[in-house]
Amino acid sequence: MATTVIAVVAVFFAGMGVYALAAPAQLIAPFDISLGSAAARSEVRAVYGGFGVAIAVVLGVALAVPDLRAGIVTTVAAALAGMAGGRVFSALDGRTGFYPNWFYCIVETVAAAALFVVLL
Repeated sequence: MATTVIAVVAVFFAGMGVYALAAPAQLIAPFDISLGSAAARSEVRAVYGGFGVAIAVVLGVALAVPDLRAGIVTTVAAALAGMAGGRVFSALDGRTGFYPNWFYCIVETVAAAALFVVLL
C-alpha cells in the first residue's frame, strides 16, 4: 500500500509540474490569476513546475531507497498539509467556490493524510 500511495502522489506532482512548465497561464487560470509577463510565467514555472517535478523525483527516490523513505515522505506530507492549511487560512478573505480552492484543499489534505498513514 505504501508504494501505491507514494506513487500516486508522485504522479500528481509530476502532472502538475509538467503542465505548469508547458502551460503556466492555463494552470493558474482557474485561480483568477493572469500571467501578463515573462516574469510572472517564470514564477509559475518555478513554483508549480520545477517544484512539482522535483517533488515527484524525490518521491521516486523514496520508492527506490528505503532508508530515505521516512524522511522524504514526512517532508512531502508536511508540505501538502501546509498547502491545505494555507487554503483554510485564506477563508478569512471571504467565501470562495468549491473549485478550485476547496477541491485542491481536499486533494492536499487526503494526500498528506495518506502519506502520514504510510509512515505508521
